[in-house]
Amino acid sequence: MQFHYIIIVYFLYGLAFFSMGLLVITEGNRASDIRLRKALRPLAGFGIVHGLHEWVEMFEQMEKLIGQTEPIIPPYVRLALLAVSFVSLIAFGTYLLAYTEAAQRVITLAPIGLEAIWVFGLASFRGNYPPSEIWAVADVWTRYTLAMPAGLLAAIGLIAQQRAFRRSGLVRFGQDALWAAVAFAWYGVVGQFFVQGSVLPPSNIINQDLFLEIFGFPVQLFRATMAVAAAFFVIRFLRAFQVETEQKINELQAARLEEAQKQEELKGELFRRVVDAQESERQRIARDLHDETGQALTAIGMGLRGLSTALTNNRNRDQAIKTLRHLETLAADSLHELQRLIADLRPSHLDDLGLPAALRWYAGIVQERTGLKIMVDIEGDELLISSALKIAVFRIVQEALNNITKHAQAKDVYIKLEYRPKHVVVSVRDDGVGFDLDTVRMSRTRRPSLGLAGMQERAALVKGEVSIQSSPGQGTLVEAKLPLYSEESEV
Repeated sequence: MQFHYIIIVYFLYGLAFFSMGLLVITEGNRASDIRLRKALRPLAGFGIVHGLHEWVEMFEQMEKLIGQTEPIIPPYVRLALLAVSFVSLIAFGTYLLAYTEAAQRVITLAPIGLEAIWVFGLASFRGNYPPSEIWAVADVWTRYTLAMPAGLLAAIGLIAQQRAFRRSGLVRFGQDALWAAVAFAWYGVVGQFFVQGSVLPPSNIINQDLFLEIFGFPVQLFRATMAVAAAFFVIRFLRAFQVETEQKINELQAARLEEAQKQEELKGELFRRVVDAQESERQRIARDLHDETGQALTAIGMGLRGLSTALTNNRNRDQAIKTLRHLETLAADSLHELQRLIADLRPSHLDDLGLPAALRWYAGIVQERTGLKIMVDIEGDELLISSALKIAVFRIVQEALNNITKHAQAKDVYIKLEYRPKHVVVSVRDDGVGFDLDTVRMSRTRRPSLGLAGMQERAALVKGEVSIQSSPGQGTLVEAKLPLYSEESEV
């Protein structure tokens, strides 16, 4: 066998695995599967270290070519590189087979156990073989105990990965993983079984000289061919990460598009509800003005005409004074009703005195009007918050109190406003009859469902959320958690 020929074989052999290791380092972290990412790290180590080992072998052949008898690189360095590389390949295969954390803990015993067997064997060889044979025996023992199991475990692990690729819809890359498994299996079983001749059985009979005699080419060429094939197919299935990334990008884009469509639909629905709410509010104001203020003004007008007639005729002076006092009362009541309507539309206390004072004032108004016993509790120091946030809190409390007065049949109401570092939390609890939350949410005709939806929409406008807890006979708790800083609150 010509030395320059085998030197080229060793060079290509080492280059294939070394290049594979470098590419796995650069591409391996892109895998979405944590198990696969962990497995690719020892595979990268195997490629680089084993590539270096083959180049050390190449330098030894070059030294023989120039007639140098003593190797520049000590044989223990070459043996260490060989052992470390195959332990890394064992770890690669075992990681691919570990689908759970418990399996990872158990399966890591495989490389540890094989390494222990290897070390125990090396220790037992000392003193049993002459120094001239010890390094050849150690090389053969390393390939029997580490290289052959490593090739088989890598092949089995790649078959498992092929199934994982198929489940993910990456069938083409699963085929690459399968071919890589075949290459590693041949590399481990055949390539590492025909070792250099030594006194350690069965290498004294089945060795690389027998391989050359049977097949007509050196086993190193077979190993190099399998190494190139394994590296080629490993590099091919690494492209699956790019395809997987592109798929995820497409999925994210599709999800964003779907979310944008939902947002547009939600905006349309919110706009419709805002228009409906405006119309409902206008109808309510018109009805209140007609029923209360309009009738009072009509009565005042009729009373003034009657009073004018009485004063003109200068008769029934006592009746005129009585009518005048009645008109004064009607005017005061009308003014009070107008003030109530204005307060419901936009309470001045909210701007002038702040949110806590506005809540206490409004609670007093509702308590005076309905007879409810309402307690307002403020927790934390009052913070300077946006007008949008103050309005949202006030309207949620207002709607909750409206629901209580109309439906709850409650006696006591407890309102709590909390200023937290990042949120404002307001809760309204009553001791009323309560209701079945699912039934009310499913109903589109009952008034309470509209009120609950209104509170949730109010909170959503400032990036907050409302939770409602209620059951028949147990009262109701409405709690709103609103962030202090949101896009809407900063406007």
